Amino acid sequence: QVQTVESGGGLVQAGGSLRLSCAASGRTFSTYAVGWFRQAPGKDREFVACISWSGVNTNYADSVKGRFTISRDNAKNTVYLQMNSLKPEDTAVYYCARDPRSRYSESNLQVREGAYDYWGQGTQVTVSS
Repeated sequence: QVQTVESGGGLVQAGGSLRLSCAASGRTFSTYAVGWFRQAPGKDREFVACISWSGVNTNYADSVKGRFTISRDNAKNTVYLQMNSLKPEDTAVYYCARDPRSRYSESNLQVREGAYDYWGQGTQVTVSS
């Protein structure tokens, strides 16, 4: 059973930076694509970024392109989300999850929430204006 744990959230002023981590137990995490999603109060969970198993391919939501960077360290079974130039509208609970159909795949990175499993409990990011 794969378990994922997000960390690194907190309170930051607009324009600041945070680095989120998504750590997974179970060695198979490293061979799958991983996605970051977020959910703001009163809103649906939305796609933020995803990364292929090797880290070569990535995809970002338009709202975070140029500000957020997703990366991974498979030796540590960890995926990161570096968030720069944060805005108040980035305030949300951030979640990571695995795409179970993406093993060793570099293509077809998924943006749909339903394509992912093994969701973590989330980490709160609050950006003050």
